[in-house]
Amino acid sequence: MTGLVAGVDVATANVRVQIHDPAGSVIAAASRQLPQPVRSPGGRSEQDATTWWPAVRDSLAECTAALGPRSSEIRSLAISATSGTVVPVDGDGEPLTAALMYDDRRAETEARIAAEVGASRWRRTGITPSAGSGLARIGWLARHLPDGTARVCHTPDVIAWKLVGHPVATDSSHALKSGYDAVDGEWATEAFAALDVPDRLLPDVVRPTTVLGAVDASAAAQTGLPVGCEVRAGMTDGCAGQLACGAVDIGQFVTVLGTTLVLKGVSKELVHDPAGAVYSHLHPDGMWLPGGAANIGGSALSDVDTAELSSLDAAATERGPASVVNYPLRGEGERFPFLAEHATRFTLGTPADRVDEYRSRLEGVAFCERLALERLARLGAPAEGAVRTAGGGAHSIAWCQIRASVLDTPVLRVQGAGTALGAALLAASGSLYPNLSTAAAAMVPGGELVEPVWAEVPQLDDSYQRFLDELRTRGWIAAAA
Repeated sequence: MTGLVAGVDVATANVRVQIHDPAGSVIAAASRQLPQPVRSPGGRSEQDATTWWPAVRDSLAECTAALGPRSSEIRSLAISATSGTVVPVDGDGEPLTAALMYDDRRAETEARIAAEVGASRWRRTGITPSAGSGLARIGWLARHLPDGTARVCHTPDVIAWKLVGHPVATDSSHALKSGYDAVDGEWATEAFAALDVPDRLLPDVVRPTTVLGAVDASAAAQTGLPVGCEVRAGMTDGCAGQLACGAVDIGQFVTVLGTTLVLKGVSKELVHDPAGAVYSHLHPDGMWLPGGAANIGGSALSDVDTAELSSLDAAATERGPASVVNYPLRGEGERFPFLAEHATRFTLGTPADRVDEYRSRLEGVAFCERLALERLARLGAPAEGAVRTAGGGAHSIAWCQIRASVLDTPVLRVQGAGTALGAALLAASGSLYPNLSTAAAAMVPGGELVEPVWAEVPQLDDSYQRFLDELRTRGWIAAAA
């Protein structure tokens, strides 16, 4: 098979571009820094949106220059970015203000209105508007629109517009928390009407991998991409990261263990969670991607000197299961696998020493991962086979081994997984390959299977049950859970 694809990742701090061949190998890569968001009182978080296109343009140009004549083989690209970042643009697609970032929380009033007006819809879709949702931010923008506003765009929409030379549809993934009902395939019109958001501000919505247009002569001259290269609809960075681990078919799940723990999988039917801890993106092939993002995760080790991690891992492995049960939450409040606004860290017992305490933190995060998988299974989305994993926490063999023992199932470490690869898979689906499953089978790198330490499983299971009992006692999970 011939042909190449490009994956574009517009993250908070930088832009990453990777060019992949049909086997998934990276044959060119480049990145550019973005300005840090400006965060100010009132929950505001903004970034200069005019920096996005130059960073993508220059990264693409660096890649195509490195490829030389082979750049003409690039058939398609897709763009992934943070969820719910929005910006008003003019009729040429130029940003008119700073972008309201994914963590901007100024729109509390708008979130409350949208939640109340669309209550029945949110119960059906499993998505509840909050001050951190794109829907609330769009409602706030509607009251502060600069002159000449033609549309409100998500980050990938701005980049795709530049590439094809005309307005584009947005994808259902980036639109999900911006008020798009993926079940009925429509915007939540009653919520937008209550927020006085004009219909003209909202783009059409398409499924990921849909062709949005083709690279025009102007963009080709600036980036080195061939004229006619397809621009396909992408997905949010979290979803793209899931795909890059190969979790694309029913029953496949992945845990991305970075600062937080993000767990996502694939199910045939939409998962309904009465508590609202689980939400689902629409799979490009019509299935669903249920999961959630916790506040706990790698942040549990944020006060540990990185130079000590290797020695502590080795000592924790040799020591075996901790004598205490630890829920090592940093800060207050949890959102997944349970909702508890005032949750705080706890330790049951007194650690024998620093190694015992450190090991208990690793186990505590693993307990949350197990609870998340059990919750999803009860809701009708069970995991099958090894749980895939990526992120900084997956670099620790010791932690992966503890997690495998807590889960009582192997953990598959996927090397090289990242948002840019996930975007490239979406670009390849329909251009190099007939669908996402075949693209992932060909392009996702092989993983390293980490088996449980079977002798530790019973003791860890006892600690997990103590962990659940404490959550029940504190009222954070139901007594029957």
